[in-house]
Parts: sequence; C-alpha cells; structure tokens
Amino acid sequence: MIGPVNSMRPAATLTPEQAELRKAAEGFEAIMVRKMLETARAARLSEETPLTGGGLKQFEAMRDEHFADIAAKAGAFGFARSIEASLAQYLPAKGDS
Repeated sequence: MIGPVNSMRPAATLTPEQAELRKAAEGFEAIMVRKMLETARAARLSEETPLTGGGLKQFEAMRDEHFADIAAKAGAFGFARSIEASLAQYLPAKGDS
C-alpha cells in the first residue's frame, strides 16, 4: 500500500524544485478527487426540492473542494505520491545547477 506523500521526505529537506513538484502533485490529486466526488454526486437519483437548490449545491461544491484538498495533502489516495515519484527523476540532483 502506498503511504501518504508527507512520509516520503520532510518538506524541510526538499529543494525548491522538489517542493514545487510536491505542491503540484498534491494539487493534481485534489483535482482528481474533486472530479470523482462531482461525478459520484451527479450519479445520485434524487429529485429537485426546495431544499436541494443552488445554495445546497454551492455548499456541496465547497465541501468537496475542502475534502479534496485535505485528502491530497494527507496522501489519502496516493496519486500525488505516484506523480511526485514519477516526475522527480527529471529534477536536477541536489547541488546540481
């Protein structure tokens, strides 16, 4: 099983390029999680009522976004860790300029 991104290397030991890559990988994971939640929510079979209007939809979107950001930072799905590991090989080694 793949652990959280944060377990790979502490952020304090990363080069600026590695830190930027980690942030981008977490951002991409958050986008993927948001899209999964959006797709799952669209598949539900409920009818529109006065309580399921625009306000509720806006709240659900904000909640999904917040959850996706938390899940990405925690490495809950492992997407960011895989992306970071795959792309890290293209970064210059520490000390190379």
